[in-house]
Amino acid sequence: MTGGVISAFAFLLMVHVASACPKECTCDAHAKSVDCRGRGLYDVPRHLQPDTLELHLQDNRIRGLGSMAFREVPQLRVLDVSNNSITSVSPSALLGLRSLRSLSLAHNAIRELDRRLLGSVRNLTLLDLSHNAITGLPGALADSMHPLRKLALGYNRLSKLDRSHLEALESLEELELRGNPWRCDCHMIALKLWLESFMFRGGMVDEVICTQPDGMKDKELQRVPYELFHSCMATSYHYLFANLRHLESEHRHRGPAGDHAHLPDLATGGGGGAGGSLPECEPKQRPRPVNLRHAIATVVITGVVCGIVLLMMLAAAVYGCAYAAIMAHYQRDLKKAEQRAAAAAVKLPCEKEKEATGTADEKEPLENTIA
Repeated sequence: MTGGVISAFAFLLMVHVASACPKECTCDAHAKSVDCRGRGLYDVPRHLQPDTLELHLQDNRIRGLGSMAFREVPQLRVLDVSNNSITSVSPSALLGLRSLRSLSLAHNAIRELDRRLLGSVRNLTLLDLSHNAITGLPGALADSMHPLRKLALGYNRLSKLDRSHLEALESLEELELRGNPWRCDCHMIALKLWLESFMFRGGMVDEVICTQPDGMKDKELQRVPYELFHSCMATSYHYLFANLRHLESEHRHRGPAGDHAHLPDLATGGGGGAGGSLPECEPKQRPRPVNLRHAIATVVITGVVCGIVLLMMLAAAVYGCAYAAIMAHYQRDLKKAEQRAAAAAVKLPCEKEKEATGTADEKEPLENTIA
């Protein structure tokens, strides 16, 4: 009898412990969510239920996320740690959260992220890093975010963004970049091309407002004409032809049944031979989407501008030659006129003297006759 009572008590104790909720939080057993918002917490609460799916830690005083900070909730799908005082995030802070779908670290003081942070998170669809102090994204961070649909990077300290960070996000639908000190120099041509391609495919982007250099200040990158990047034209062509090579290789890889089967083999003129492969001395380009329409438009506009300049130079040369010929002819005529005037001036006194002599000769016979 005593053993049965002890067993029942132990069972009830285990049930109580299993169904316990941290005293600082409010738990919803049906939705399997834990709400710890605005409780003045300095750390992630302990004794969380292993089957917790949502954890809300907004508006607290958490300063950092340590290694395996969420090891008690391996099934977590939604994690919101926004509006805290987080300055550092351990590379293994999210270790074990293989089911995580939504992560918000917005409104903190994070300066950098380790490339290993999202290494174990393979199903993330929303990542909000806005309103921090991030100056750059690590190169391999995006490699583990292929399913990502929304990425918020607004109001950080990003001055440039390598398009390779975005190319791996094949499922991306919405991108927020507003509020960063963008430097719109030659390096931004790649991002401009990617943004045009992304919007052409139906993606949503808020805006990229340039702050540097002075000539580009307060201009929106998407509306800056390519003519203002004239000195960067070689860079633009580099990315353009890289896009064309990628399109050709993707077409060969997918075959006639692929999404791009209707596009021609651009690099080989439709033959699909080995001529389109990358040279050994050139590093292979990462897969990148292509916007053939904008690429051709850029080449056509550049050709038209160059043609107009050549026509103006030719017109100037013809005008110069015609003017020189007319002036030479005018100088010759002027010189001949001066020579004729000089000859006439010499001849006039001679004719007067001859006339005077003739008059005297005529008078002498007349006087002789009278005499």
